[in-house]
Amino acid sequence: MRLPHSLILLIALALAAGCARAPSEPKRLPTGAVLDPAGQSIPLGSMPVAMVFSPDSTRAVAVLSGYRDQGAQVIDLASRRVVQTIVQPAAFLGAAFTPDGRTLFVSGGNRDVVYAYAWRDSAVLADSIAFAPPPDSTGGRVYPSGLACSPDGSRLYVAGNLSDSLYVVDIATRRVARRVATGRYPYGVITDRDGRVFVSAWGASWVATFTPQPRGLVAGPRIEVGRHPSAMALDESASRLYVTCAASDRIAVVDTRAAAKVADLADSAPGGPPEGSTPNGLALAPDGRRLYVAEADNNAIAVFALGAGGAAGATRTGAGVASDSLIGRIPVEWYPMAVLARGDSLWVLNGKGHGTAPNPGFGHPGRKSVDRSQYTLGQTTGSLSCLASPADRELPALSKRVAAANTWDPQAKPAALPPFRHVVYIIRENRTFDQVLGDLPTADGDTSLTFFPRAVTPNAHALAERFGIFDRFFVNAEVSADGHNWSTAAYASDYVEKTVPSVYSNRGRTYDYDGQNRGHVADDDVNAPSTGYLWDLAQRAHVTLRNYGEFTVQLPNGHWAATKPWLAAHTDSGYAGWDLDLPDTRRAERWLAEFDRQVAGDSMPALTILWLPNDHTAGAAAGKPTPRAYVATNDLALGRIVEAISRSRYWSSTIVFVLEDDAQDGPDHVDSHRSPLLVISPYNRRGVVHRFANTTDVIATIDRILHLGSMSQFDSFGRPLASIFGATPDTTPYAALTPQVSMTETNPSGTTAARLSRQLDLSGEDRADEERFNRALWLAVKGEARPYPARRSEPRALVLNVR
Repeated sequence: MRLPHSLILLIALALAAGCARAPSEPKRLPTGAVLDPAGQSIPLGSMPVAMVFSPDSTRAVAVLSGYRDQGAQVIDLASRRVVQTIVQPAAFLGAAFTPDGRTLFVSGGNRDVVYAYAWRDSAVLADSIAFAPPPDSTGGRVYPSGLACSPDGSRLYVAGNLSDSLYVVDIATRRVARRVATGRYPYGVITDRDGRVFVSAWGASWVATFTPQPRGLVAGPRIEVGRHPSAMALDESASRLYVTCAASDRIAVVDTRAAAKVADLADSAPGGPPEGSTPNGLALAPDGRRLYVAEADNNAIAVFALGAGGAAGATRTGAGVASDSLIGRIPVEWYPMAVLARGDSLWVLNGKGHGTAPNPGFGHPGRKSVDRSQYTLGQTTGSLSCLASPADRELPALSKRVAAANTWDPQAKPAALPPFRHVVYIIRENRTFDQVLGDLPTADGDTSLTFFPRAVTPNAHALAERFGIFDRFFVNAEVSADGHNWSTAAYASDYVEKTVPSVYSNRGRTYDYDGQNRGHVADDDVNAPSTGYLWDLAQRAHVTLRNYGEFTVQLPNGHWAATKPWLAAHTDSGYAGWDLDLPDTRRAERWLAEFDRQVAGDSMPALTILWLPNDHTAGAAAGKPTPRAYVATNDLALGRIVEAISRSRYWSSTIVFVLEDDAQDGPDHVDSHRSPLLVISPYNRRGVVHRFANTTDVIATIDRILHLGSMSQFDSFGRPLASIFGATPDTTPYAALTPQVSMTETNPSGTTAARLSRQLDLSGEDRADEERFNRALWLAVKGEARPYPARRSEPRALVLNVR
């Protein structure tokens, strides 16, 4: 029997899972932070999202919910080794032991089941509990998330993340006994010693409470804690409930007896806005005097000192409690999601571990295989940090390491920027630097990885040569789901980070990341950042705005409407959003016509946002443009837009930023996140800029130019792109170039690639099955003579012990 590739990868990870010290050289992440972790690190599988101790605390169980692999891993804490890997078709968030320690339950994600494992010192699959009929092609209907058992061990409580419900399972019969409403997207479940049940409503603003009664579970008050609560922790007395509100950098403190929030613990970066730390995991010290908080985007554990009575119920007010304070931070690895405390030790689950790397083997002709670990979402491998709980005297030095790693330290006064009054911000789709500009002679490129050379993208090349190029520009995002949020909000919420691996690995969730939830525009968007988007900054700063295509949906009448209210009022309803049948040159014509009217009326907005999406391509779909035809028309559209601006009255006061929302669909020899960035203005200097820059540095530059303020810590502490500007403008107009390839060539029908492409969901960006899409592109480029390595199906649930 040949093992699945994903299983082979998990075996390799498990065999290599000895505890290794953090690397001596800090690693810079695409977000701009560097890794300088304390303690030691155990490598785990793909995107671990939650963790529980075994009943005797000698082992930890981590739930994997990644792109490559989903299931669970068992870590022996004494030897610090992965001793068991459990492969499931899907998993998400939930893991819980029965009070007697004999059974482990693990969420089955979009399979709409919870798996039950018999437990001694490892797990053996016993059976599963179904919550809905087997899922169809649209995926799960319930999506079990947080799990908790009643104190007497008779009931299992299951949060149905997609059904907005709490399920009560009779553990003896393995049957669902009751279902009660919770609020949108229930996340965590926790019970106290009296059997009360608390459920955080991730898509709402409260914790739902329930009390067991002889006639069943009775709904209690919904405790308002703030938008989008997630992780929870109860103190020993069960009088205080701590609840993370990740996107707003707060931990709510709830008096459970009064069923009311009594305080907020602020968790923002020092001097930064209240967004960007992303607290999303909690643990109380054994003595109840410290609260440990996993800060996903700080790559740190925050340490809060709880005042006298912190575990016993000190008096607090809505304004906060002076005796509860943030006393320091501990650096860990990338995107910590959970923390556990036992004795004098801390165990921290890092979702993305040590970061990403080059991916020259991904989706490129001439390679012998296409490795899923070369795909940007497949590159992230989680880890478990092993730490000693630091003494108070050790925290200042550790906190300084966190501040330095996140560039929170005071910076030199930023260089002055040219006197721009207009920003045109153009967002495109999914290309790496090497794919487009790998053949640029002066930059650090790999010509063997160039898919779309100068003949296809003459404007990208000419603009890079005339206006300069950053060859160390990285997108913050992995894929479009988080990419459009990073590109417009300088932030990606914990919702997108935790759910996108399942969406992109075809494990069944809706695409909830562009202002819609479950296919509808939401009043309270579960994925929305707390401080808003660029257009919200513009509104608050009274800056004029015009939007073309970004965050839009098509209406039945054919017009396009934005999914955010203020943005909708400033969006061109005739400019097409996602529609691969409409060439980007047509989009450019629409914009050019309106720009001519703006020039005539002297009414160009200060901020223009333009989406040119068709460099995404449609793979090898029969009758659709070929990938190079799509990219060529995209390039020509860009050239015509820049030409029009450069010949207008606004040229001397305008700057154009052109970036990809992500770099997922191609190889790069530097990093899977490296991507082309074009900065275009009369003040630009020629040449190559080798400094690190990323998406949020671009937004930081826009913020400064238009005096917008900032949204998250990432643009607040960003590094404006001042080094590319000179003092004297060159106002020579730019002349658009026509690609030297056919822009009307189409993919042939009847090929294997065409048949595969017919099965692709191209209704929105990145909604097509990635495996099928890459297979179609492989065949379109390489032909049918060279076979694509087949991905083998995974078993329903496979338990693997590694000793």
